[in-house]
Amino acid sequence: MLTDLQDLNLAKQPLERNTEQLGERIRLLLKEKNAILLTHIYQRLEIQRVSDYVADSLALSRLASKTDAEVIVFCGVHFMAETAKLLSPQKTVLLPDLASGCPMADMITAKDLVNFKKDNPDAPVVCYINSSAAVKAESDICCTSTNAVDIVRSIPGDRVIFVPDKGLGSWVQREVLDKQIIIYDGFCPTHYQITTNEVHRLRKAHPEAVIIAHPECDPSVWELADFVGSTSQIYKFAEECPQEEVIVLSEHGLIRRMQADMPQKKFLMTFPNPLCPNMKYHRLESVINALENMVHEINIPEYGVANGLFERAQRTIQKMFEITEAKYSRNYWLGARQEGFSVMSIA
Repeated sequence: MLTDLQDLNLAKQPLERNTEQLGERIRLLLKEKNAILLTHIYQRLEIQRVSDYVADSLALSRLASKTDAEVIVFCGVHFMAETAKLLSPQKTVLLPDLASGCPMADMITAKDLVNFKKDNPDAPVVCYINSSAAVKAESDICCTSTNAVDIVRSIPGDRVIFVPDKGLGSWVQREVLDKQIIIYDGFCPTHYQITTNEVHRLRKAHPEAVIIAHPECDPSVWELADFVGSTSQIYKFAEECPQEEVIVLSEHGLIRRMQADMPQKKFLMTFPNPLCPNMKYHRLESVINALENMVHEINIPEYGVANGLFERAQRTIQKMFEITEAKYSRNYWLGARQEGFSVMSIA
């Protein structure tokens, strides 16, 4: 492992596409900039291998709020980097490729939500973390796919607006029968690629396999699963279940990572592979560019500006932690960086 940045001047040397050398450059730049690299599980494995932490949205939210680093490099999509900025306003947050957005998050704007609330007065709003800071600012509380059921159960009254994901909203409605959940018509295009025909085909071809699904899938799809859960819950279930064959109804990056971590199991996915292209925009080169040039910084209107957008959006996430921190603080996915790879574990 190369260690001396000054002697090697590694940060300025052009490199051919050697992922090991590129990774070494990133680690040196992170040290030089007092930066931390946070990476979502859907990212390319080459990014995961050099990251400080690899996790799902809930774990990354916590990590963003607790790191002592001055700079957070976030390999995820735009709303995730925004969330990191909301939780660490004094830190510099970089998104290596600004094109890495979330189609689901883009399906609702703050204006859309304001109008939706007018049609459903007096119903508090729970927004999925897969939403912009502006949408969060118009909501009452945030949630992730891990804690959505607990968050909705905590809301007083018998009516709740849930935005923007109708797949997750439908799952929550199935689990929370004493409330009417008013669900916005947004969805994840990647998870909605998965069809019931494909699930039936795989079930027939692999009758002994267990089927696990993300709630962002169409309800007709996750109803066919043996287990439905968030990214971290899927990982944990796959790790602990006795079946050697596992059919995974979720994004391709998660499946590749589980196969790498659990080679004794066979992971099967539907066709076409449910791949989120926006999550794959980040490459080692874009991480290097962000760090070398300190570019692609994520900023949100500051405290007191735009009707307090920053503070209102920040509060929705803080409320989420206040309700679920005790339950989930020791029950989430945390990737601890080791030589060669970030090893996943469930605390």
